[in-house]
Amino acid sequence: MKVGFISLGCSKNLVDTELCIGLFKKHKYEIVSKPEEAEIIIINTCGFIESAKEEAINTILEMSEYKKIGKCKYLIAMGCLVKRYKNELRKALPEVDLWVSIDEYDRLWYKIEELLQNKKPKNDKLDYKIRTITTGKTTAYLKIAEGCSNYCTYCAIPMIRGKFISRPIEEILDEAKMLVQNGIKEIIVIAQDTTKYGVDIYGESKLSILLQELEKISGLKWIRFLYAYPESIDKFLIETVKNSKKICHYFDIPIQHIENNILKKMNRKSNEKQIKKLINYIRTEIPDVILRTSLIVGFPGETKENFNELYEFVLNTRFDKLGVFAYSKEEGTPAAGFKGQIHPMTKKSRRNKIMKLQQKISKEKLEEKIGNKFEALIEGKTLDNKYYISRTYMDVPDMDGVCLIKNTKKLNNGEFVTCIMTDVLEYDLIADLA
Repeated sequence: MKVGFISLGCSKNLVDTELCIGLFKKHKYEIVSKPEEAEIIIINTCGFIESAKEEAINTILEMSEYKKIGKCKYLIAMGCLVKRYKNELRKALPEVDLWVSIDEYDRLWYKIEELLQNKKPKNDKLDYKIRTITTGKTTAYLKIAEGCSNYCTYCAIPMIRGKFISRPIEEILDEAKMLVQNGIKEIIVIAQDTTKYGVDIYGESKLSILLQELEKISGLKWIRFLYAYPESIDKFLIETVKNSKKICHYFDIPIQHIENNILKKMNRKSNEKQIKKLINYIRTEIPDVILRTSLIVGFPGETKENFNELYEFVLNTRFDKLGVFAYSKEEGTPAAGFKGQIHPMTKKSRRNKIMKLQQKISKEKLEEKIGNKFEALIEGKTLDNKYYISRTYMDVPDMDGVCLIKNTKKLNNGEFVTCIMTDVLEYDLIADLA
């Protein structure tokens, strides 16, 4: 049978989808990219915030139409949304033939065979050894832990994914070596909070040790790690990045806010003074570092003064990359019951104000790069064929901008080239081959 997959939400969800694809391929199913060709359509859903839930529902409804106009016989939904709302979804969306929650992944194949009416259904496990990479031939995500134990008051992740559970370092390194043997040049280390890696099984953070071990893998070109919480970034980790020839000088530090009372209500473990000190220290130790953060505006009780303090912080700190979320009131989280819920239009206005500021900052920061040489990874071409689409160490796929290199010479996807920056857009660089 032909199977089509749609993966929604974060890169951690994408890894689950890739494991699932590998399992179907192992059992001789044909994977297709066009939903009209698929006899089975599988949607890996996100249930993190309201906008993600809406996207998941709309995608399920859209794909259900292929049971009428396409070849689809079975529609399957899995993932975070299913974990949160399985019973309600069953009643609301009878078009779906199978719902698979995250905590049922160990019996996923049994459920698939049961759905397909196999008289003696057998089980099979998701296994990184048969994982199918969907992010191209050069870049892959490496998930080092599941869940989260930070319990921020706005976040549903611990309810959905459970507490933070690290994978053994030997297993992670085995997967990384296998990825590189299959041609992967860039590994992006992910978890809900990468800086907590190893605390649950080794008694202390082992992220720095893991990164150093990854660096020893021959053939690996770039290493990144995302979602490094500020309170857990220590001098050892900064030194590891500073002294490495493979770890990109890039820190993704989700701070969420800067005003101390808001941070405390969020149950964040850092404060304004610590955050500012950390940023200054990283920039002093690694002058060419790229700093990215994510913020939440409109958290319950956020006053105009609280927001203005955040705005001034963004203005003065001048992050290279920055994303802003309007607070989403998620049932089951402590913050959903907090007084002082902010009007949706106010949240939207505050988000737009910071994003407008960041657009200006981003362009100015990129303009500082004009005339400089950078190594870039070729990933494709623009539709008009005038430019190669590439990334430098400054850009994470699907999160940041790209580097557009003028097409003056034949280049191959996955090739690393040296280029010189000539111009900028709001979030992207334009370059010539050096």
